[in-house]
Amino acid sequence: MSNRRVALLALLCFASCLVQAQDLSIEELPPQGGIVGQHYELVLTASGGAQPYSWHLLSGELPPGCRLHAHTGKISGVPSAAGDYSFTVAVHDSNVPQMQIQRAFTIHVIEGLTVDWQEAPKVHGNAIQGSAIVSNQTPHEVVLTLVVVAVNEIGRATTLGYQHFTLAAQETSPVIPFGSSPGLGTYYVRADAVAHRPGHHHVYRASKQESDLKLTRF
Repeated sequence: MSNRRVALLALLCFASCLVQAQDLSIEELPPQGGIVGQHYELVLTASGGAQPYSWHLLSGELPPGCRLHAHTGKISGVPSAAGDYSFTVAVHDSNVPQMQIQRAFTIHVIEGLTVDWQEAPKVHGNAIQGSAIVSNQTPHEVVLTLVVVAVNEIGRATTLGYQHFTLAAQETSPVIPFGSSPGLGTYYVRADAVAHRPGHHHVYRASKQESDLKLTRF
């Protein structure tokens, strides 16, 4: 084979590698959010270059509880904290020399269920009173139970309120008042909300607490 032909083949090979490098890409995905405590899965997809691909997290952070699988490009796990998680991934192909491209993504993780004071618990005479609201941030109707208790310094608990009802998707409950006279002592008040979708096993939970409430007279 002549030197000219060898040089031409090398040039064609080099040009082919350049084309493949330009063709290697990561598909842009629409926003896909997650919910705390619920399994999450997002599959990143590459095209061009030479398969198989290898995926790597370059910078930023994934939602805690999730990981990137190097050989599939799948991000999966159970998010443990709400927030916006921005990160950059890179994909390598199997060419020699190896090609690489990178892309930035953001995953938005919501709580799923939140409980807040509408009126924070306060001492009124010989009673502790207040009100709460619960928000369903999920795209599904849920069956909700809210329990509010006052716990004194020796651990005795008194129920201040209880509600059980259905809450529509992405809706906030009406104001839920609570109150009772648990007796003399120093208390913390805790509201616990638990919700589930009928026919599904996953349970959403949220809580709110207020401390150092003192009842000193009847």
